[in-house]
Amino acid sequence: MDSQRSPKETVLITGGGGYFGFRLGCALNQKGVCVILFDINRPAQPIPEGIKFIHGDIRCLSDVEKAFQDVDVTCVFHIASYGMSGREQLNRNLIQEVNVGGTDNILQACRRSGVPRLVFTSTFNVIFGGQVIRNGDESLPYLPLYLHPDHYSRTKSIAEKKVLEANGIALERCDGVLRTCALRPAGIYGPGEQRHLPRIVSYIERGLFKFVYGDPESLVEFVHVDNLVQAHILASEALKVDKGYIASGKPYFISDGRPVNNFEFFRPLVEGLGYTFPSIHLPLTLIYSIAFLAEMAYFLLGWLYNFQPFLTRTEVYKTGVTHYFSLEKAKKELGYEPQPFDLQEVVEWFKAHGHGRTPESQDCRLLVWSGGLLVLLLAIVILTWLPSVSLSL
Repeated sequence: MDSQRSPKETVLITGGGGYFGFRLGCALNQKGVCVILFDINRPAQPIPEGIKFIHGDIRCLSDVEKAFQDVDVTCVFHIASYGMSGREQLNRNLIQEVNVGGTDNILQACRRSGVPRLVFTSTFNVIFGGQVIRNGDESLPYLPLYLHPDHYSRTKSIAEKKVLEANGIALERCDGVLRTCALRPAGIYGPGEQRHLPRIVSYIERGLFKFVYGDPESLVEFVHVDNLVQAHILASEALKVDKGYIASGKPYFISDGRPVNNFEFFRPLVEGLGYTFPSIHLPLTLIYSIAFLAEMAYFLLGWLYNFQPFLTRTEVYKTGVTHYFSLEKAKKELGYEPQPFDLQEVVEWFKAHGHGRTPESQDCRLLVWSGGLLVLLLAIVILTWLPSVSLSL
């Protein structure tokens, strides 16, 4: 496509079939931007007119390069990743191939195709690995790779470094250089989110959400999907000449800017769906140890039955240990101003899709909870026979 015949900006979004990537694509499309969604899976929702979907595997360089053919892409939003939560965290080979190999492919395609801007979606976890962090900022060093409790966080750290180190490399098809930046978002929420919230709701409905853990004063952060969309659009603009390339080569923490106890954050969801918020409080060390056993069970038995571990060690850290970060850099350099959101729209979305407590299901959930309690008690007994687990907290 001749750029002189098409004055519109063209962006390519890896992971564009996912919840956030699709939401970002729709927002850019409404601004008059030509949008290409690149993913191995199509979006669950109908694709609006003006948005192009390209099926491809980010692990395959030829698939990636085809997405850049016959079009002048002005910015890439590299969102695609694997292994963020649940049993996905335990598939080390696929995590490596997608998060590191896929990023290598994107950087190579950007350089060869003359793409001037790249915004990378990273994570808090490149800094955090279970240690307490209060109001941290971008001056904090990367967590040493060997200290990461999961391979997802480790590979996202490697990928972020690659992206930021690629800032300033010469482009092959034209004069100029590639400008890059990285956004480190908190946990994403919003109506229709399909990775974390449905799993939480399933635990609630099955009667498994009967306890909380960790310090009641511990604080974490979340980011509404629309705030994250805003941050990505601002970051892409901050890589342009008229903004003085201010974001070039830099990372930014992104959240709603409202530290909150993890379990209190989800109280409106639990009670909004008609359930009682848990009153049982368990120590973090116990839950961490149970998560460790769940991971070991998955490694031993997952090849026979691909079950979902109740929790992983990383999820215990992320939900039970204080870690939140300053937004000052994002506000000052990107112009980021998070808007206030709550979980009410999420509650309404789940209700509209048939979720929520009904009298007929209470007896069934009581049986499920009784079985879950027996499993928990059995795990506690087993733990008394195992060496203690060092948490490095």
